[in-house]
Amino acid sequence: MSVEFNSLMIPTKRRVFFSFHYQQDVWRTNQVRQSWRYQREAQREAFGFFDGSLWESSQRKGDESLKSLIREGMKNTSVTCVLSGSQTYSRRWVRYEIARSLVKGNGLLTVNIHKMANQQGYASAQGPNPLSCMGVYRTDDGRFLIAALDGNNRWVSYGDYTQAIELPAGWAKPTSRDVIPLSRYGQTYDYIDQAGRNNFSDWIALAASQVGR
Repeated sequence: MSVEFNSLMIPTKRRVFFSFHYQQDVWRTNQVRQSWRYQREAQREAFGFFDGSLWESSQRKGDESLKSLIREGMKNTSVTCVLSGSQTYSRRWVRYEIARSLVKGNGLLTVNIHKMANQQGYASAQGPNPLSCMGVYRTDDGRFLIAALDGNNRWVSYGDYTQAIELPAGWAKPTSRDVIPLSRYGQTYDYIDQAGRNNFSDWIALAASQVGR
């Protein structure tokens, strides 16, 4: 959590990084973001909404440029919210955003948005929880590493971040190479069925508290 100072008050801003499938779900995601910020601009900021031209430019420069863009966008955030549609779980850069959230120590949560209408007025099918498709395990020498499900639904070492990580104090630590999915640590909600317009801020607060942020 970041604190900004002025001479009259010390407002605390909750900074959230939103991870989502841009091409398929940006319309739905913008509805979530705007609803969350409505009338509380001084207390809430949203990150992860990269300008399309900036993203395309980074893609042309290569993977390291994209990774740098994501790392920069995640600075000063305390929670990463994965807005999950039908194909979000399979997106390489969503997975990288989740991995970097682990490295940074952000709170995690998944919010299903597939029942929300897109710009054409259509809902979509529910996809797997992206946090269930990534996890952590303990190596024989005691390090914690990130794992991901491959195309055959098997756990493999995550290739886009191969260094050891630290896990928040409140999280159950893996004791072997058996992978603990990240969905064990992050709550899952449905934006439509669970009245996200009214309850989203509480979901964010809980995710932050679970990692002491």
